[in-house]
Amino acid sequence: MALPARWAKKIEASDPADEIMELQMGPSHPASHGTIKFNLKLDGERIMDCDVEIGYLHRAFEKMTEQGTWTQAIPYTDRLNYASPCINNVAFALAVEKLCGIEVPDRCKYVRTIMSEVSRITDHLTCLGMASGEVGAQTVMFYMLEARELLYDLVEAVTGARLTVSWCRVGGITRDLPDDFGERIKVAFRNLDAVLEDCDKLLTRNRVFIDRMNGIGAISREDAISYGLTGPLLRATGVAYDVRKADPYLVYDRMDFDVPTGEQGDNYDRFNVRFQEMYQSKRIIEQAMRQIPPGPVCIDDYRYILPPKERVYNSIEGLMNHFKIIMEGIKVPAGETYHAVEGANGELGFYVVSDGSGRPYRVRVRPPCFFGMAALNKMLIGRMIADIITTFGMINMIGGECDR
Repeated sequence: MALPARWAKKIEASDPADEIMELQMGPSHPASHGTIKFNLKLDGERIMDCDVEIGYLHRAFEKMTEQGTWTQAIPYTDRLNYASPCINNVAFALAVEKLCGIEVPDRCKYVRTIMSEVSRITDHLTCLGMASGEVGAQTVMFYMLEARELLYDLVEAVTGARLTVSWCRVGGITRDLPDDFGERIKVAFRNLDAVLEDCDKLLTRNRVFIDRMNGIGAISREDAISYGLTGPLLRATGVAYDVRKADPYLVYDRMDFDVPTGEQGDNYDRFNVRFQEMYQSKRIIEQAMRQIPPGPVCIDDYRYILPPKERVYNSIEGLMNHFKIIMEGIKVPAGETYHAVEGANGELGFYVVSDGSGRPYRVRVRPPCFFGMAALNKMLIGRMIADIITTFGMINMIGGECDR
């Protein structure tokens, strides 16, 4: 006798006389990003069980990257976590460079570090702004989104785009920092400091906000480690794990910064960890701007980097280099590797496999929020329906990197 399909069991009607009610919440955009469905079992408004379905986006990142060249995969990485696309670009480029044995110039490392930290701040502002709005603090949401716009202006000045930047390349970056970047970032940080100070006064000791966040969605240190959580979700439990410290890349080993942690592993700790991380990112950027050396931002190897246009237009060698990279893709040595960076939500890693051709044979991403979604059931059991919104907001699930 064939067993009933798993989905068939999920949509069985509950017994009206049963005190446990089954309720499907989502997929709908408000507070659940349009790609999430919560299959709830409720005792009144208290959550007895929560089966989370994440598969309503179908982005197919991993298979799409195998259809083009290594360079053509970079725009797909922008769409993983679109709140911090520069970090995605850097992570993928570092993984491929590790396989190629490429060491990029020092200035390139500094610029990548600076833009990664700018992206981290924009991601945290997005997360905290939306989370504030979801508990009724609309003023804080508008303040944080205003501050995010200041940093998007910097991203646009460097990359030419605000959101989907496609800015990194294997062996370097598309363009250097503009001449006035130092002054522009000072102005942006002055405004950011003012916004964060206002938000701190409005929220951190606000009775309503604390009641909605404190003690809600808590998870123990042991459970967080067991679920594979990283980033603010893990650090909120008191574990000071940060890829930038544990396995430094780029120039993070030359930077002096702290790793904020919490104690209870609840939503309030997660909020505060992200809030404090913005100040640490600011510290890193300021140090990097003081230390950044002159020099090129790409390697001088036309097997990987497109030659300058004057060389393409005026020499057959340049034209051939250009043609082969565009049509065939860069030839990555056969092999496999994994490289991780500290994304805004935790450890963002790329496992790449090459067969020696100009196209990836296999690409696998380790999306940090995927593990947060796996632990959501543990965080919600015994809580109220309203706590789903605040807890889900603090996981900061981004559909593009979470869905397969």
